[in-house]
Amino acid sequence: MGALLMRLAPLLAFVVVLIAWEVGCRVFAVPPFVLPTPSSIVLAATGFGAAAWAGHAWATVQVALLGYGVAVALSLPLAMAITRSRLLSRTLVPWLVVIQSTPIVAIAPIIVVTLGAGVLPRVVITTLISFFPIVIATATGLAAAPPELIELSRSLRATAAREYTQIRMPYAVPHLFGALKVATTLSVIGAVVAEFVAAEKGLGYLILFSTSSFKVPVAFAALGILVVCSLLFYLLIGWLQGRLFPWSLAPSSS
Repeated sequence: MGALLMRLAPLLAFVVVLIAWEVGCRVFAVPPFVLPTPSSIVLAATGFGAAAWAGHAWATVQVALLGYGVAVALSLPLAMAITRSRLLSRTLVPWLVVIQSTPIVAIAPIIVVTLGAGVLPRVVITTLISFFPIVIATATGLAAAPPELIELSRSLRATAAREYTQIRMPYAVPHLFGALKVATTLSVIGAVVAEFVAAEKGLGYLILFSTSSFKVPVAFAALGILVVCSLLFYLLIGWLQGRLFPWSLAPSSS
């Protein structure tokens, strides 16, 4: 019974919140344009049409996946370069911090003006939001390899490729997947921010359009779909880690 309760606790808490939300809005007569009830959100979602939801969701997911993929492709070589050369580390890390510290919302219009209003600027914005934790976490993991193992490999004249693939990367895998999980949610945030600035389709665009038209239940429904997308991306990365590197989930590697 206790194990079953532990498994159902998150679902039960979610149901309790929804019930309290519904009852609170009805008892205090909260206007739907301020805070719609869960039932009105469901009705708005079903009335909007499955095809329309699919089109907006795919537009957002496409940008999130593209930006996420580019972020991963850029982050791994950067992390290797940072751990390989002290000069590159001192040169690149400050720039990475500056890029991460710059509010993306502030520079997003500049990116759109520079690159146009297509998919490219949205992918760039998503990449800029997603790549920093992957770079830093991967570099931290690569640097966590014991120095004596590195010295031993070099004394045996192992190549740099073998040093990274057989010594450094196993220590970096737990750090890398931790950052990949964080970056999945950031990629969705980046896609939505990009759609706020320049888009004609997508869940972020739909939220902006719906709130400006006082169709708040539709905006909440779009927000719920965004949350589901983020959770699915997060679970997918966790599943891949369990399938490809199950040893990295051991308590000793955390």
